[in-house]
Amino acid sequence: MVNSKRWKTEEFRAYVLLALPAVLVYWAVTAFPFIFSVVLSLTNYSGGKLFSPDNPIRFVGFTHYSFMFSDPYFWIALKNNFLIIFISIFGQIPLGFIIAYLLHRKLVRFTGFFQSVIYLPTILPTVVVGILWQSFFNPYGPFTELVRRFIPGWENNLFLDFKTAMLPVLFVILWMYTGNYLIIFLANLQKIEPELLEAAKIDGASEGQILRHVIVPILSGVIAVSAILAITGSLNSFSLIWAMTQGNPARMTSVLSIYMYHTAFTGAPNYPLANAISTFIVCTSLLLVVVTKALEKRLGGES
Repeated sequence: MVNSKRWKTEEFRAYVLLALPAVLVYWAVTAFPFIFSVVLSLTNYSGGKLFSPDNPIRFVGFTHYSFMFSDPYFWIALKNNFLIIFISIFGQIPLGFIIAYLLHRKLVRFTGFFQSVIYLPTILPTVVVGILWQSFFNPYGPFTELVRRFIPGWENNLFLDFKTAMLPVLFVILWMYTGNYLIIFLANLQKIEPELLEAAKIDGASEGQILRHVIVPILSGVIAVSAILAITGSLNSFSLIWAMTQGNPARMTSVLSIYMYHTAFTGAPNYPLANAISTFIVCTSLLLVVVTKALEKRLGGES
């Protein structure tokens, strides 16, 4: 009995020693900055030393959150973020899944070529991609010349019209990140036993039935994880949109991260408001992840 208790104590100490470095790094890099950001969003801090007698910090409650929710630019940025989430979940994931299925089942030729070409955009520098596509879609770029071959005299106002400014951005996001989900699904499709698919085919199942009744249920957990990656990535999107539009025209292509950047680093900086925005981004991301996991569990997803 004594030896058993001693063994459990030593085992507990070993767990603590092994986990402690990771826990400390997590608190230093993630948890503490987040908590500090939440606290700062509830104050009137305006820059400079945090604990200066000349400029004492006061708690102002949810004043900055109230201002954020009343700011029309916040709602424009939030709408654009949800558009990106939509194109990621209902564009990148289904497209990546279908292409991965076609390549895995050898339903198209030159599978290696298509896999490389579709995945290539994901390894290119984001800023470079943004600048190249901005040049492509600008009023004097190749896209204008291409459309004018079919519609003579067409005026390219994509980046100038509030209603269409986000369309090039959404297209580039779809083009650039579909390859990530292609690789994820292709790797997991290769884990499925070929005999299972052959048995379904022998039983008379068509490719569509195999996809719907065999492949999709098996990979439902992977689809849920991909949705979580799409949500978190979409809410943190910054560099691509900044390189393409910088949130213009009139912040109509702004997202929450760009809205936060403008608040914190342009004009008269408002650090508490910027921290309120970052807190909202984190909380929204966590909420959407929880909803996604709940839907996965309800639909009976498998990992």
